Amino acid sequence: MRVFLAVQLYRLQLEVFRPRWWSDGRQEQAHGCVVLEKDKVLIADGVAKAAGVRAGMKRGGVLTLLPETAMFERDPAREQAAQEEVAVALMKFSPDVTLCEEAIVLIDVGASLRLFGGVLRLCRDVRAVLATLGFSARMSAAPTGQGAWLLVKYGNRRILKFHSLERQLATLPLLSVAEIRPFADWFTGLGCETIADVRRLPRAGLQRRCGEHLLDSLDRAFGTAPELFDWFELPPTFSARIEMSDRIEHADGALFAAHRLIVQLCGWLCAKQLALTAATLSLEHERGRQAIPPTVIDIALGEPTWQEEHLIRLIKERLGRIELDAPVIALRLDASNVQAAEPASDTLFPEPGGSPEDHARLIELLVARLGVENVLQAAPTADYRPEVANRWTPIGQASKRALLPAGLPRPTWLLETPVLLLMKKHRPFYGSPLRMVSPGERIEAGWFDGELVTRDYFVAQAEDQSCYWIYRERISSRDAEDPRWFLHGLFG
Repeated sequence: MRVFLAVQLYRLQLEVFRPRWWSDGRQEQAHGCVVLEKDKVLIADGVAKAAGVRAGMKRGGVLTLLPETAMFERDPAREQAAQEEVAVALMKFSPDVTLCEEAIVLIDVGASLRLFGGVLRLCRDVRAVLATLGFSARMSAAPTGQGAWLLVKYGNRRILKFHSLERQLATLPLLSVAEIRPFADWFTGLGCETIADVRRLPRAGLQRRCGEHLLDSLDRAFGTAPELFDWFELPPTFSARIEMSDRIEHADGALFAAHRLIVQLCGWLCAKQLALTAATLSLEHERGRQAIPPTVIDIALGEPTWQEEHLIRLIKERLGRIELDAPVIALRLDASNVQAAEPASDTLFPEPGGSPEDHARLIELLVARLGVENVLQAAPTADYRPEVANRWTPIGQASKRALLPAGLPRPTWLLETPVLLLMKKHRPFYGSPLRMVSPGERIEAGWFDGELVTRDYFVAQAEDQSCYWIYRERISSRDAEDPRWFLHGLFG
């Protein structure tokens, strides 16, 4: 079953001029905002409407009622670009997205309903994406794309059955159909007010007077004629840019704009069935004579991902550690490295400690928060001496690991400096007498670099059953008569 979701950005002409990187809950400008077309009001915000500004009012009337209001001339190019940004972001829910007239984005979500938990939950997720982008929208669902396009202009309606769709469409005003508008006076003279009235007229007469496009539009809306769509095509690479309407003095203040870019990136990745492995976020500064190079943040991922939440956490941590040399006036996000996305694991009994992808995301978050030099991984080297073999390197640094001796115990924690143990009754003592519970491991190494060690290692157990890794210096290597015991490691 095909289901189409129509999203109308009914305040698009106004919202393309409003700063969209503010946090949720930020109020509109105190003096109002108005968009003009041919020197007449096209749309006004709530503040301007409360002052008496109405659509069609001239510029002088607006200034009389609200002298300090912000007025902008309509910018169709900017509206088209914003509609395309929304289309890219909504490809997270389906790759079949098309741009329609009257600021409507149409999505074929029939194959996505089960994945996203039904039409109600899908609508909530779509509304959350639009809120991140800074747009208000009405949404309607219907079995036909033309039907959803007609319904969305009159509120939020969700219809999944054809008989319900027919009842709802029949009550809509006849001017909701774009092909009827050129003949509005003629239909009014016939006494037609709704789409149902138009459909009761003879088809042959309608075709002679209004052409075949009117009947074709109605047939597509009611599902009696096939629909063909010109689906929105994505670019082969992702690069998105957003300009600030004001300078950003602190790097973490650019997070909301970065979030908007991340939402578009995730939509592009999902539609392309790709996963991100590396990206670049550029913070652009002043241009002209005082121009300085942009601040570049390289984001390297240990595991490919296309999840919005993880990318936002990484960028938040990176922005929090940056001190800006100059205010930010624009942001650019480029996907520098991608690869084919792998499907999620369908293991019947998932790993209780999380998947390898979860572990990789945790490591990436720690690196972003603490710095790569402060997140280390064990990289033992090929040396029998434990204090030499136990090396730590940055998590992202490739190193050739040595294999540990098979079948020999190794402690979880190795002391940086061995502790000399007391001797009581010819037995090593550490809180209580220690008894050996493993055979000895003899280590003789270091002669080649002048750091010779000759030791016999044992696993020793105390009276409370805790285990320690201790060693005895061989008498032959020293002039002392009694052997000396040292604590070198602790078992978990």
